[in-house]
Amino acid sequence: MAMKSPALPVEHTQEKKASFEWSGKVTGFLKQSILPLAVLAVFLGSWQLLTIVMDMPHYILPAPTDIYAATVANYENLLAAVWRTITSAVMGFALSVIFGIAGAIALASSKWVEKAFYPYVVLLQTIPIIAVAPIIVIWFGAGTNAIVIIAFLIGFFPMLSNTLVGLNSTDKNLMDLFKLYHASKFQTMWRLRLPAALPYIVAGLKISCTLATIGVIAGEYIAGIGGGRGGLGYAITVASSNIQTAYLFSLGLAASVLGITFFLLINYISKLLLRSWHESEMNH
Repeated sequence: MAMKSPALPVEHTQEKKASFEWSGKVTGFLKQSILPLAVLAVFLGSWQLLTIVMDMPHYILPAPTDIYAATVANYENLLAAVWRTITSAVMGFALSVIFGIAGAIALASSKWVEKAFYPYVVLLQTIPIIAVAPIIVIWFGAGTNAIVIIAFLIGFFPMLSNTLVGLNSTDKNLMDLFKLYHASKFQTMWRLRLPAALPYIVAGLKISCTLATIGVIAGEYIAGIGGGRGGLGYAITVASSNIQTAYLFSLGLAASVLGITFFLLINYISKLLLRSWHESEMNH
């Protein structure tokens, strides 16, 4: 008879399993991080080489080293502009969330109210913000107030629309169950409809946060103020008028990083809210 091999200790098996898991995590990290970084390095190297070979004027297409130098030279002004834009974007986003959810609750509470007012909300959303911005500046003056209101107007409709869809998508059987137990409209809204609409609200948050950032920068073009109180939009206007192309690239990259960071923060919050019960985040 063939002799059976001795069974491995449980501790050894667990250590081997942990080793495989760690190896898999390292491999996944390498695939997700090193390959994109390698592509970025090749892209930047090709860009640098192209500007050298073609002897490209820096005001037409600056090299990556020129952009880095412009970033270092204008570091303090860049940070001040970014901070100004962050502050306005957060304020505009917060207002769009508060009024968007409150407006959706008001519309969802009565079909008559929804039918009466929702078409006008859609109508207001179709008006280009560039056409409305000068009126906002006249009413509220140039500066932070007008910029925040522009950001709020851009981010408001996605929040209201997504929240309203979520509130109106509540399971009818659960609605009937709440009616059976004589729950009030407030109890039904607070304990059933709002929790059920949370995935839709989170989707609205993700859309609204990026639009708020774009709205602030667009508002700073129109209603921004200069000096140390100017945001990224105003800085872009000044750099463009002075043909500071390398610095323009720095400002564009800063705006992109700001928008991505804002989105990732909201995305992290959404995972915290949904990962324990909703399928969209449970397996991530």
